[in-house]
Amino acid sequence: MATTIAPAAEGTIEVNDTRTGQTYTLPINDGAIRANDLKKIKTDDADDPGLLSYDPAFLNTASCRSAITFIDGDKGILRYRGYPIEQLAEKSTFLEVAWLLRHGELPNQSEYDSFVHDITYHTYVHENMRKFLEGFRYDAHPMAMLNSAVAGLASFYPSSRNIMDPVERNISMIRLLAKVPTIAAYCYRHLKGLPFVYPDNDLSYVDNFLSMVARMTEPKYQADPIFSKALEVLFILHADHEQNCSTSAVRAVGSSHVDPFSAMSAGIAALFGPLHGGANEQVLRMVEEIGHVKNVPKFIEEVKGGKGKLMGFGHRVYKSYDPRAKIVKALADDVFKVVGVDKDLEIALELERIALSDDYFKSRKLYPNVDFYTGLIYRSMAFPTDFFTVLFAIARTAGWLAQWEEMLLDKEQKIARPRQIYTGPAERPYTPQIEHGHKVAGAKHKKDALRS
Repeated sequence: MATTIAPAAEGTIEVNDTRTGQTYTLPINDGAIRANDLKKIKTDDADDPGLLSYDPAFLNTASCRSAITFIDGDKGILRYRGYPIEQLAEKSTFLEVAWLLRHGELPNQSEYDSFVHDITYHTYVHENMRKFLEGFRYDAHPMAMLNSAVAGLASFYPSSRNIMDPVERNISMIRLLAKVPTIAAYCYRHLKGLPFVYPDNDLSYVDNFLSMVARMTEPKYQADPIFSKALEVLFILHADHEQNCSTSAVRAVGSSHVDPFSAMSAGIAALFGPLHGGANEQVLRMVEEIGHVKNVPKFIEEVKGGKGKLMGFGHRVYKSYDPRAKIVKALADDVFKVVGVDKDLEIALELERIALSDDYFKSRKLYPNVDFYTGLIYRSMAFPTDFFTVLFAIARTAGWLAQWEEMLLDKEQKIARPRQIYTGPAERPYTPQIEHGHKVAGAKHKKDALRS
C-alpha cells in the first residue's frame, strides 16, 4: 500500500483578519485548507495560540486522505477503489472485495486462492474463547458479546501489538476476517440457547457462517442459495462507507498504535449505537409499532405533521437515492418470494409504496435507504432483530481493517488529539465545602464496600 502524499497547492485563499488588519494567504489542496495553517492567524496578544476551526461532529472537516471509498451523496455514487458498488455487488465475492479494499486492486486468481485459504485456515477460535462466550447471561445483547470477544482476542495474540511488522499486521488482519464470523455465530447460538457449531471449512465464507448459525442435526449444512446470495451482497454493500462514526473510531483509537483487535473493538462499540449500525433495527421497531397495514396512512400523516419519524428513509450522506438501496431492493424481492409476505412485510411494503409516490417525501428526497431493506431481509431470514448489527459488523470488519492500515502507513497521521474551546470558569481559589477525615463515616463506607 502506498503512503498518502499531499499534492501541490491547487490555489490559495486570502483571509483578512478584521481584528488586526492583517491578510493571510492559505494554500488550497483538494478543495481544503489545512486547519494548522489557521494557527498563523493571531491577534497582537503574545499569548494568542492562533485561530482554531470549530466543527462539532466533523460536519465539514476532513480528518485524513483516503484512497479506499468514494461517495458523492448528491449524485448517489458509491465506489470502492474506483469500482462502482453496483458492479462489485453483481460480479464479486465478499472476500474479493475485502482484498480490494486493503490492497487497492482486485486480486488475481493466485492471490485470491491464497487469501481464501488463509481466511479458511483461521476460522476456528481458541476453546477458551468459547468458554468466555458461554459465561455471558442468556439475555446478553449479541453486540456486547461480540465487542467483548473481539477485544479479548488481543489477549490470545500478544504479538499483534507489533503493528509495524508487516507479517504480524497481515496475520492479525487475516485472523479478524476469519474469526469475527465464527464469534458472531457463537453469539447467535448463545442467544438462542443452542450448542455452538464449529466451522466447516469445506464451505464458502458466507455458507460457513450460515452453517454455524443454523446447522442442527444434519451431517452437512446446505444453505438456501437465495439466502447465500443475499448475505454475500449485503456483506459487500456494508464493507466500507468512508469516514463514518465507527470507521473514525477505529482510526482514532488505532492512531495510538494499539493492537488491531482493540481498534476493531472501538468500531464495534460505535456501530452498536442506534444512530449508526442500529438503524435497521429501528426500521423493524417502527413496523412493530404501526402494527397493521391499515394503520400506515395514519402513521404517514403523523410523520408529515412532525409527530413521528420514518425510519429507514433518507440518509445523512446521500441527498438522492442511496445506491445500495437499489441493489438491496432487488435482493429483498427475491427473498420475499422464498419466505412469503407476512403482516409486518405488508406494512413495510406499504410504507415503501407511499413514500415513493408521495410528493411530500419525494420533494424532501426521503427515499428508502439500505437500512430499510436490510432489516426486512434479515428478518425474513429469521435473524433476531438484536442480531442485525452483528451482521453489519462482520461485513464492516473488511473496511475497518483497510482504513486502519491506511492510517498506520500514512506519514501525515499522528495520534488523534482534537482541540477544544474551553467554556468553563477562569482560575479560582479552592474553598472547602465539606469536612474531611471523619473516621466513623469512613468505617461505614468500608463496610458498605465489603457488602457490595
